[in-house]
Amino acid sequence: MRLPRTRPRSLAGQLFAMQVVLIAAVVAGCAVFAYVSGSAQAEETAARQVRVAALAVADSPSVREAIRTPDPSAVLQPYAERVREDTGIAFVTIMDTERVRWTHPDTSQIGDTFLGNTAKALRGQTFTETYTGTLGPSIRVVTPIRDGGRIVGLVSAGITVDRVSSQVREQLGALALAAGGALALGGIGTYVINARLRRHTHGMNAAELSRLHDYHQATLHAVREGLLMLDGRRRIALINDAGRELLGLAPDAEAVGRTVDELALPAPLTGALLASEPRVDELHLTADRVIVVNTRPVVGGERRGTVVTLRDHTELQALTGELDSERGFTQALRSQAHEAANRLHTVVSLIELGRVEEAVDFATAELELAQVLTDRVVGAVEEPVLAALLLGKAAQANERGVELVLAEDSLIDDGALPDSLAQRDLVTILGNLIDNAVDAASEAPEDAAESGAAVPAPRAAGGPAGRARVTVTALADERELLLRVADTGAGIGPEAADEVFRRGWSTHGAGRGLGLALVRQATHRNGGTVELDAGPDGGARFTVRLPLGDRTTAGSAGGARAKEVTA
Repeated sequence: MRLPRTRPRSLAGQLFAMQVVLIAAVVAGCAVFAYVSGSAQAEETAARQVRVAALAVADSPSVREAIRTPDPSAVLQPYAERVREDTGIAFVTIMDTERVRWTHPDTSQIGDTFLGNTAKALRGQTFTETYTGTLGPSIRVVTPIRDGGRIVGLVSAGITVDRVSSQVREQLGALALAAGGALALGGIGTYVINARLRRHTHGMNAAELSRLHDYHQATLHAVREGLLMLDGRRRIALINDAGRELLGLAPDAEAVGRTVDELALPAPLTGALLASEPRVDELHLTADRVIVVNTRPVVGGERRGTVVTLRDHTELQALTGELDSERGFTQALRSQAHEAANRLHTVVSLIELGRVEEAVDFATAELELAQVLTDRVVGAVEEPVLAALLLGKAAQANERGVELVLAEDSLIDDGALPDSLAQRDLVTILGNLIDNAVDAASEAPEDAAESGAAVPAPRAAGGPAGRARVTVTALADERELLLRVADTGAGIGPEAADEVFRRGWSTHGAGRGLGLALVRQATHRNGGTVELDAGPDGGARFTVRLPLGDRTTAGSAGGARAKEVTA
């Protein structure tokens, strides 16, 4: 039969047992030490007491006078008994130099030989010894009696060991009572402390806590999402590697213990981290990333802090933009296919009517119109991603009644852009700028005013007043890549120039206002600058400059030196 496996004692239980044993050992050690010290002290006190008595008797003049009489015992025996009773010692024995007793508590012992050592006393010394005499083991002092310059007798005063032991036993009772009280108080205090420790450790033992710590550390480093824990005072209590990366903190920067305000994060993100209510899937922008923030307060009778999770939404946002572009391309192709069918029917009808030359002229004109922009883009922009993006956006703009024009000075040679410049960032920057420009150009001034746009800037003298147009400039040299997008829309007033790159700012209602924020973020990520001013046709003109040198150097220097927005 297999016995059930018993769970190891909890850490609090182990500490309680260890502390009880330790307290018991300390109390027992102290008791033994006090007993030994008390015994030694009692023996020393007894020896000092009998020494004082013996010396007092030996120095008494009446004792010397009694020794000169024919019968010293008659005078010395009552005197020795009074001294013994007054001092509380066991015996006071006065003897001659031949060790014959003149006094003794037992009168039958008077005249007998003293049991003990007297050699040192006969030489004039006072000494102490423990000796077993007629009254049992005793602590005694022997001293000489001098009369003038000679020794005429000896005095021995002593106290029995049994009497000393009884005194020690009386002290030991009080000591045992004190030790028991100390042990009880120590046990109660230890139990209270360990009960609190058991609550904090949830009854886990040392192995479980160690394993939990190892799992905790491994989880923090393995989780791809950012994890941030704030205490009740909004200070960072814990942050993992992904959290440092998403918030733009250096790996070696000291973050634990700092408040959220000290991290220099964007104001909306700081507000979300400091909020007392939960936040669910909120989208926020840092200098280089788009992150999704979720917060949950930790409440246990009182507010203990906040748990924050961060997800990187940068690539997903870029993919969403690419998907929107592909959807736009698809719609443009569907519309073009419909228009092509109409033109084909027109050509066929002209041929059926016998007007072959008119059919050829109509078809040729349509082909030339479709081919002009393609030839212009392919000839000037040899970077395939940008060329495809421009052609797709041209088709989308055409469907909305906006003409997309590539500036004459545009030129990007094949291989001019380094591999370190992410193509996805180029799509994000140029795609969002063109979409924003097409929206502005396709919107009539009166519609823009109704939608809450800024007051239109004055059009440049001689500007065209016909079809809406977006002009794109793409130029790359050895130092930088220039991307400029200008439109014929209403423009952006000076009062809104500082807010245009802020997430959520839009003239097209709620749920918009992310494109230009992503443009600034992608530009900053690549160490570039983005500027806003009035275009030659009265609309807004955005100019992005991206360095084409060392990407690392440019990125670190650009973030510090570049002014990201210039109105």
